[in-house]
Amino acid sequence: MKLPIVAVATGLFLGSTSFAAAQDLVFMLTNLTDSNVEEIYLSDVGTDEWEENLIEGAILPSGNEVPVNIMDGLETCSYDIQVVFDDGDVIEDYDVDLCEMEGYTISLE
Repeated sequence: MKLPIVAVATGLFLGSTSFAAAQDLVFMLTNLTDSNVEEIYLSDVGTDEWEENLIEGAILPSGNEVPVNIMDGLETCSYDIQVVFDDGDVIEDYDVDLCEMEGYTISLE
């Protein structure tokens, strides 16, 4: 079952020119749902496949956050996001401009 995901920009506007030189993309990922997150995937918008699990072998408990550092060498800011919960539910968000956010919040509303 796919559920809506809400991204919350938490204040810092970095602007797309900050990433013109393919710098690392760093942000905090926060889980504000009632479920634990078991898998998190990000992929460039132009990609048909999900990249590797960002939290392989770990979980992101409800109410917690984890720093994410994307070092893919791309000059893009737009990513698709897939989150898999411990109960098997999956949510996806498409074409998210992560350069404009210092944080991304997973929230079911």
